[in-house]
Amino acid sequence: MLEPFRAIIDGDEPPPPGSRGPDAEELIRALQVMLKAQVIYADTPGVGRAYELARHYAPFFNDYFACLGYALTVAHRDQMVSLSPAADAPRYDIVGERLRKDETLVLLALRLLYEEGLRDARVGTDGIVECTTDEIVEKIRTAARNDPPDEGRLGEILRLFARRGGLKLGERDRIERVTPLALLPGLTVIASEGWMERLRAWADARG
Repeated sequence: MLEPFRAIIDGDEPPPPGSRGPDAEELIRALQVMLKAQVIYADTPGVGRAYELARHYAPFFNDYFACLGYALTVAHRDQMVSLSPAADAPRYDIVGERLRKDETLVLLALRLLYEEGLRDARVGTDGIVECTTDEIVEKIRTAARNDPPDEGRLGEILRLFARRGGLKLGERDRIERVTPLALLPGLTVIASEGWMERLRAWADARG
């Protein structure tokens, strides 16, 4: 990995169109951002040039993260770059962590709402599905047959998944006490098909 890294910072690899090549600090930061966030977009705030560099130097990023058991995906249509663990590999990312029950329920509801948006053609050209916190609460009650977390806790959980690139939170309506959400394509990375299958198998085994 040292030789490809050096080739990029020494300018032996062509820089991004209309831009300069990164220095060592920028390239290291981009790698760290990807590892921490797992999903980033062209407009993700606070990530510097991470999206631009990961997209342009995708072969290097892919080889680097392959050593850690991840695959890099560049989704040009969604302007998204993401890391996905191999299906049969142990996970140590946010989903690999032991999520609390309420976090799992919220993530499940988010993924189901995103799937419904795709099925009902309510997805925009940028891959975004709009919903509200009320819909999350209702989905937990009806689909998961569980009590949803209270408003404050729900907000904490949503901010957690927002930091991972799964959604964007809108401005809360203080009168209706509801918050609009933009569900992002990164939800399918955070709550992958493999995660959904394991969750179903766990529920079936307990049922």
